[in-house]
Amino acid sequence: TKVPSRYDKFKNQHIDKDMSPEKCDKVISEKGIKDAKTNCKNINTFILATIDEVKPICGSAGEPYKDKGLTLSTKPFKIVVCKLQPQGDCKYNGQSLTKRIVIACEKDFPVHYDHDIDYIDINKI
Repeated sequence: TKVPSRYDKFKNQHIDKDMSPEKCDKVISEKGIKDAKTNCKNINTFILATIDEVKPICGSAGEPYKDKGLTLSTKPFKIVVCKLQPQGDCKYNGQSLTKRIVIACEKDFPVHYDHDIDYIDINKI
């Protein structure tokens, strides 16, 4: 199978097993994550997993999400969400969360991080 070109971008922008909230500025800068228009990306989410743990969402570890051609992970992932601070200069506030993630897949490869949704563990209610 030919690997979609967006797959490498997805891996660079969203996969980082060792990510933590305080590393947002450093990692976003090092990985060269930018927005085409404004330079500083408004928000970027890192999945604290390996690509081998995320890729199965495009198969048996995912389910179709709302007819949008998106796929929802069946299990939650630890993520770090880096949000741009309003006072410019590509400074970010990071937050650790555990969520189910919604991604786009192309030929069984994750190519786009769409958003995340709250995970409700029915065993804990």
